[in-house]
Amino acid sequence: MSTIDGLPPLREVISAHDLRAKKNLGQNFLLDLNLTAKIARQAGDLANSDILEIGPGPGGLTRGLLAEGARHVLAIEKDERALPALAEIGAAYPDRLTVLHGDALQIDPLAHLTPPIRVAANLPYNIGTELLIRWLTPKQWPPFWDSLTLMFQKEVAERIVAKPGSKAYGRLALLAQWRADARIVMTLPPEAFVPPPKIHSAVVHLTALAQPRYPADPAILSQLTAAAFNQRRKMLRASLRGLHPEMEDMLGQAGIPPTARAEEIDLEHFCMLARLLQQARQNGAGV
Repeated sequence: MSTIDGLPPLREVISAHDLRAKKNLGQNFLLDLNLTAKIARQAGDLANSDILEIGPGPGGLTRGLLAEGARHVLAIEKDERALPALAEIGAAYPDRLTVLHGDALQIDPLAHLTPPIRVAANLPYNIGTELLIRWLTPKQWPPFWDSLTLMFQKEVAERIVAKPGSKAYGRLALLAQWRADARIVMTLPPEAFVPPPKIHSAVVHLTALAQPRYPADPAILSQLTAAAFNQRRKMLRASLRGLHPEMEDMLGQAGIPPTARAEEIDLEHFCMLARLLQQARQNGAGV
C-alpha cells in the first residue's frame, strides 16, 4: 500500500509499535494520511516556517506537515511508546524533525524553533484548551507564533469562533477574537479516529493580529469578562457591581444597557468598558 512518503500506513505503525490509544493521555489517532495532509495544508505555506506540533502520537499529522514542505517540525510527545515511530519519520526526513519527549505544559519549545513559527496539532483533548489560552495570553504581543491550526472537540471549536447572542459565546471567544482571526476550517466525524470519540471534532485556524483588535489592558479585560460570564444569567449591573462602585455609570458610558447580560455584549464594547474601568481606577475612585 502506497503512502504520501513511502513510510508504512499508520495502522501498520500502530500495530508494529503497540500504540493503542490511551484515554488518560487524551489520545484519539487520526489514521487517514489524506486527512492529515489536508489539515497540514490548512496551516498555510509551510516551506519557510518552523512548525510546533503537540501530541503527534504515531505521526500522522507529522508526516502530513513534512510532506507539505514544512521547513522543520518540532514535535513534543509525552507517550514514550510513540518515540520509535517518530524516529522512523525523522530518518525519512533528515534534519527536518526534532522530537522532544515530555509534557507540553512543562516544556518551553522556543529554544528549538526559528521564526517564523506556526503551531499545528491534533491536540490531546485533556490539555487542548489550556494550551490555547497560554498561546493567546503571552506577556508580550505579538506572540511567538504566526498562526495556530488546532484540532479540538467540535464544541470547543464552536466556543472559539462564537458570536454574541449564541450559547457558545463566552470568555474563550472573546480571548481568541481579541487577538486573532479565528475560523473553523474542517470538521471530522468520530469514525475518522481510532478509537472513535463520542463527539465530532473540528480544526480551527487562528491568525495572530499584529495588535489586539481593540485597545484594552489584558488583566482588566480578563477580570471584567470573568465577572460577567461567571454569572452569565445575571444582568451586568449585578454581575459587575463588585468591580467598581460606579460600574452602572460606566456601562452607560460604554453604550451597554445595565440590564444586558454578558452573552449579548460584543468584544468592542467589553474593551470599551475595560478602558473606562482602567481610567476610573487610575483616578483613584474605586477598587
